[in-house]
Amino acid sequence: MSAPRRVVLIGLMGAGKSTVAALVAEQIGALRRDTDELIEAEAGQTIAEIFATEGEPSFRHRELAALELALDGAGDVVVATGGGVVTMPEAAALLSTATVVYLKVSPKVAAQRVGMSDSRPLLGDAPGESLERLTRERSALYEALADVTVDADAEDASLVAAAVIADIGVQM
Repeated sequence: MSAPRRVVLIGLMGAGKSTVAALVAEQIGALRRDTDELIEAEAGQTIAEIFATEGEPSFRHRELAALELALDGAGDVVVATGGGVVTMPEAAALLSTATVVYLKVSPKVAAQRVGMSDSRPLLGDAPGESLERLTRERSALYEALADVTVDADAEDASLVAAAVIADIGVQM
């Protein structure tokens, strides 16, 4: 019996990690987990509410625990992470146990996808500028942790999912 396949999607908010994770998981017959969903279920609050009431450091602690939970257990799993998971050095050890796929999206496309959203606490009043800044701050981290990089600017998420499946070498 082969070891379970563990795939983790990283990248900027708006890269399509949650959508692509669901498509990839369905197509390869794996469980899908989303760290943001795990955090909200455990906290009983939205991500925005956690940021507002507890602050970013507390959220990052929760995010690390959610990543650990998402990767725990037997079986194949595809995990969608929050964009900032790469900012925690402790996450690197967890990510090293999986195939890490960086969904690389331009800040312009990411801004079009996320728009003005109260559910994205790091965007503020200027999503485009915030995404440009986050790209500058995190690109090197995404690239260093990734085993595979996939262009996620495509409008059709199924094309991005197909590229992920091809690049991680899953036989259909």
